[in-house]
Amino acid sequence: MKNIKKLLAVLLSIVMVAVIFVACSGKKTDNASSPAPAEGESAAAAAADSDLAYVKDKGSLVIGITIFEPMDYYDENNELTGFEVEFGKAVCEKLGVEPKFQEISWEAKETELSAKNIDCIWNGLTITPERQEAMSISNPYMNNKQVIICKKENAASFATAGALDGKTVVAEKESYGEEIVQSEDYADFFGKAEYVAVQDMKTALMEVKSGTADAAVIDYVTGIGSLGEGSSYEDLAIVEKSFADEQYGIAFRKGSDITEVVNKAIDELKADGTLQKIAEKYNLGEQLA
Repeated sequence: MKNIKKLLAVLLSIVMVAVIFVACSGKKTDNASSPAPAEGESAAAAAADSDLAYVKDKGSLVIGITIFEPMDYYDENNELTGFEVEFGKAVCEKLGVEPKFQEISWEAKETELSAKNIDCIWNGLTITPERQEAMSISNPYMNNKQVIICKKENAASFATAGALDGKTVVAEKESYGEEIVQSEDYADFFGKAEYVAVQDMKTALMEVKSGTADAAVIDYVTGIGSLGEGSSYEDLAIVEKSFADEQYGIAFRKGSDITEVVNKAIDELKADGTLQKIAEKYNLGEQLA
């Protein structure tokens, strides 16, 4: 009997040792599957979240634009040119990356940005609280306002509230001009007009030129860059009535670390006179912020 008890005690000891061994082995296995982060891994993770590192790594900044003078347009040689084209090239040179200009639908601009189809919206983007909430926007670089464009013979009368009652007014869809036309603040001017949204500001001008619209609400900088003697729209004029003073900024993804780097580059271009020189080339010298 004593021998049996001794045997059972030995067997029990063996089982307990085995259980302890398995438990310890389990802990070691868990630790092996989740090793401590290697030195430099946290830096790599941070780089993965860095817009600046992303742009530098691929060597290019994809700039979302639409076509409108004098900001981004094709010249007589079908070369892309304009104030923002030259401005973008100057900033990208300081960043050490290549600018790649990509035409987008203005209506889909924020979707294109968040999907990384483009790296920024650099196209006469009006800074608003809503956009600042949704995106990271640079310091303002240009002053602007919304104006009415119409045939020259109507310019004086269209400056009066109520003159557009029953008239057709166009503006770029999802633009600040559209907001103005639809705003209750300016209902005395546009409240009784027939509003039609169009693809872009160039189309808005063409509608007025052809007579399919009586007036367009567009950016002032587009007006001074597109109208005048020798232009395609020399029969159009800017009405002496403006709406909503505003400023342009460059939009990056929310929380982007590239915004401040671009701000620094813009400050340098202002300080050395480069930005002023580019602006004057396109008759925008007085509009710089």
